[in-house]
Amino acid sequence: MAEKIESSIQNLWQEVRDLSLGTPPHIDHLPTPPTPLQFLRHYITPNKPCLISAAVPHWPALALWPSETYLRTTLATTPVSLHLTPTGKADALSPNPNAPSSLCFASAHVQTLPFPEALDSVIASDEGNKVAYLQQQNDCFRREYGALAADSEEHIPWATEALGCFPEAVNLWVGNHFSETSFHKDHYENLYVVISGEKRFVLLPPTDVHRMYIREYPAAMYQYHQDSGEFSLELEDPITSVPWCSVDPYPSPKDKKREIEKFPLYFNGPKPFEVTVKAGEMLYLPSMWFHHVRQSPDDTGLTIAINYSSCNLFLVHYLAIQHCVK
Repeated sequence: MAEKIESSIQNLWQEVRDLSLGTPPHIDHLPTPPTPLQFLRHYITPNKPCLISAAVPHWPALALWPSETYLRTTLATTPVSLHLTPTGKADALSPNPNAPSSLCFASAHVQTLPFPEALDSVIASDEGNKVAYLQQQNDCFRREYGALAADSEEHIPWATEALGCFPEAVNLWVGNHFSETSFHKDHYENLYVVISGEKRFVLLPPTDVHRMYIREYPAAMYQYHQDSGEFSLELEDPITSVPWCSVDPYPSPKDKKREIEKFPLYFNGPKPFEVTVKAGEMLYLPSMWFHHVRQSPDDTGLTIAINYSSCNLFLVHYLAIQHCVK
């Protein structure tokens, strides 16, 4: 029975790729933005990602934000949220401080600092000691970076028309190559625009959920001790659990064999999609797609991106129907 179930799941993986993602399966690369109708018909409805070049050539941000001087001057007195971890991996799995042979879900220590001071911390990041990342997934661009608003757009017009709603959140991300985002999925439609540097995405469709080995992990948070310059990791009290993906797509050489044995469905299944988003490009990441993100900076040492998160009305309607049925 187990073999039959596994075979059926593997057939599902392949059928989704054959039906929705082309032959051979791939992520479409569009030279210019689609029309609202094209976007709705070819990408939103089939829940299919796409990479768009020349997505925002009219944005002043492309010329202005790579300049440290411009950012420091424009945001000279602006308080912003800064995430601190010892390794650059926040919202990721880490050894449980109370039982090192097991894992916990570790969140970053968050500080509020004037932007110039926070940017200094990002530039001075040192893996293994302290890695700083300017981000806060609470609509931080509109809440904290209003002084930069004129350099981009409040929303992406053709996407807003296709989605039928304005973004619920717009977030800014400023970091370097130390920062990494572990495998996860979002319940929102995401438009990810890179302003400087590059973002490298590893993607899997929602039907590959079995390959993610989602398990419950106790929640913990890093605490940064300013006086000693050291971190501690503390479990939440009372203990709560977070369902999270167990797979690291880039295990270290010494751990690779063990990881393949622990997570065979991931490492032995269909190859994940890999997409590099460069400055001026946009990735449409549909809701529920699993994604892992690494990044590399430009010549200034920074990677800067902005993303627009919108409600998936199709998913909302589906969940409402499911609730009524129950």
